[in-house]
Amino acid sequence: MTSKHPKQETASTTLALAALGVVYGDIGTSPLYAFKEAFTGPHGLSASEPNVLATLSALFWAMMLIISIKYVWVMLRFDNDGEGGVLALTALASRSARKGTARLQMLIATAGIFAAALFYGDALITPAISVLSAVEGISVATPAFEKLIMPITLGVLGGLFFIQKRGTTSMGRLFGPVMLLWFAALGVLGAISIVQNPVVLNAINPMYALSFAAERPAAMFMLLSAVFLALTGGEALYADMGHFGARPVRLAWYGLVCPALLINYFGQGALVLRSADAVQNPFYLLAPDWFTLPLVALATAATVIASQATISGAYSMTLQAMRMGYLPRLYILHTSDSQRGQIYIPAVNWMMLAGVIVLVLEFGSSGALAAAYGIAVSGTMIITTVLTVFVTIMIPGRARTLLLPALLIFVLLELTFFGSNLTKIFHGGWMPIVFGLFVFVLLSTWKRGSVLVAEQRRKLDIPMASFISSTHPEVPRVSGTAVYLTADPTMVPSALFHNLKHFKVLHDQTLFVHVVTADVPYVEPGQRLQVTSLAPGMYDVALHFGFRQEVDIPFAMEGLAAHEVILEPMSTTFFVARSNVAEGPGGLPPWRSALFSWMTRQSEGAASFFNLPANQVVELGTKVML
Repeated sequence: MTSKHPKQETASTTLALAALGVVYGDIGTSPLYAFKEAFTGPHGLSASEPNVLATLSALFWAMMLIISIKYVWVMLRFDNDGEGGVLALTALASRSARKGTARLQMLIATAGIFAAALFYGDALITPAISVLSAVEGISVATPAFEKLIMPITLGVLGGLFFIQKRGTTSMGRLFGPVMLLWFAALGVLGAISIVQNPVVLNAINPMYALSFAAERPAAMFMLLSAVFLALTGGEALYADMGHFGARPVRLAWYGLVCPALLINYFGQGALVLRSADAVQNPFYLLAPDWFTLPLVALATAATVIASQATISGAYSMTLQAMRMGYLPRLYILHTSDSQRGQIYIPAVNWMMLAGVIVLVLEFGSSGALAAAYGIAVSGTMIITTVLTVFVTIMIPGRARTLLLPALLIFVLLELTFFGSNLTKIFHGGWMPIVFGLFVFVLLSTWKRGSVLVAEQRRKLDIPMASFISSTHPEVPRVSGTAVYLTADPTMVPSALFHNLKHFKVLHDQTLFVHVVTADVPYVEPGQRLQVTSLAPGMYDVALHFGFRQEVDIPFAMEGLAAHEVILEPMSTTFFVARSNVAEGPGGLPPWRSALFSWMTRQSEGAASFFNLPANQVVELGTKVML
């Protein structure tokens, strides 16, 4: 048995510390509201000893099965070249289904983008419920402060979204230490309470939950919607694995996060057994009076970190969706000179801020928001598990005999959680579903519209092979290089037709450049360029990028010299086409055609999106009927 090098152990520990804020911020702040919702929510139980022990037993085993086993142990093995998350898993499943039917591939893609759409619903609720539940602690310290809860919450959330443009590199250094202090506080407060009433440890026995379910199945079904609140960070855990790797994520979970969370939940249960009135806010009532306000400050810092992780996740999800063709190009600002993954997307930022403010004002309390929480996350979990089942079946080498039955158990559990969360549909649970459906319509409309635009262009344009063979030598040549951006390398770009029509010349050197987004997150620089000579002075250039990589065409084209294609920057012109969509018999209903046209107008221009030099770009418009 080999031992790990001390430097590897140190690196894993350092990454595990960093992962505390990014990966575990969401699930790590669930103790603020999860346990109390079992007793104060829409279907709250009485705070009797059997009910408290049954709740703790259900919560303990749900966390063990769904988080400790499914996500931390199983899902972290289903990475797409090191990347996790539902879109990375969708790309992995799509790659596995290449030999399958078109219908199967469509089902996989639809499931993936629907799960991504649900993620945005979760991304709205997480900052609202986390920060609101933290700030509500000031009313425990001094009831007179209760009127300040709303303005402080809105101020914290507003400040969080307003600083996004500046980046979080400097703040990010504090995330790990602050969350380390947070989890330590969770464990210490919970342990002190458990010592005073150790009977709660009996809840580790699953028979408490199973007996409760057998005697009161309807009550257990309702209870599961509250228990699920303790699991809501599981999907984020999987999505963020690419930042740190599986080993540090596992180390942080098993070594600190899981024990701290469970000790705190059991501590809250012990407190409620001593005083049933504490059920109104058992988390803050665990603390002695002198520590309440410092704990509010620490909880607020922890929830800001959790919210930051969610916001960054929304940016990353949007970038992946753009790369995979489900969203138009949006303006992206890079907030770090050293870390290329640090991005800011203004359109997403301000839409999220508006949504979060509406949620806080509409629901008014963390308890009311908890009723809206859970449906989106449980739906995403189900889709993740189903896609994992498909990948397990399709990819050889997986331990199918053990894995498939386990995944089936996970699906059944998650379906039960989803059904339980549906009971909150009229208490606010409709909101993430409606928002998710809205985002799904946007994603699917853009994808479908883009496919139809490509089909329309193929009808109007001529094949590249025909153009190359029919190019007449008498067409005058002008000095310099023309770079035509094209989505389909088999067809002649419309911009070239306009050039020939108006100027009746060709450049000495003509490059047809198209970007190929692979279904892996990263493509090595050595595999970036693929150059094919079409005719003297004419080349097809394919630039390969992963779906998490940023596309910088001029930088990528610096490698052309190795293919004996020389570019003089000052004599190179980039030609791009921009589609103007109009209603017509193109295959989309009028409302979707109008929506696609609106999304096209919001799209960032190719010049800035691909980092083309602004003074060397010529943009030509084309009209497409849909």
